[in-house]
Amino acid sequence: MSDRWIGPQALAKATGVSTDTLRHYERLGLLPGTLRSGSNYRRYAPSTVERVQLIRRALVVGFSLKELASVLAYREKGAPPCRRVRSLVDARLKALESRLVELHQLRDELRVLLRDWDQRLSVTPEGQRARLLDMLGGRPALELGKRRNPIGQ
Repeated sequence: MSDRWIGPQALAKATGVSTDTLRHYERLGLLPGTLRSGSNYRRYAPSTVERVQLIRRALVVGFSLKELASVLAYREKGAPPCRRVRSLVDARLKALESRLVELHQLRDELRVLLRDWDQRLSVTPEGQRARLLDMLGGRPALELGKRRNPIGQ
């Protein structure tokens, strides 16, 4: 084995991911060509740094690890995955735009809610309940079943 191969700690440090993450990527087939030393330690080609960086950028764009593994496997077979990659990113953009609309509606509703709560609190004597949480009902942007939790997904 060449001295150019690097260990998991060096790869983790170079890419900003944990060694557990590297093992997970390897199990999913995202890191091909991993070798084992004589004492069974993982060893990675220096090009793996770029591969992990590609994985991390793809995750930011919204790829799932499963999707990315599929695309990379297709690419490694010599087939161009470009149209599929474009389609996946297009779907991510549409989902993001939809989520932004929901978040803007929620933001607007929270502004109104805070204004209403401030009015209620201004007429509620100190030490008495203002029943602020009860005022959450009847607000379209907050109705159950119509939206996912847009903040704490």
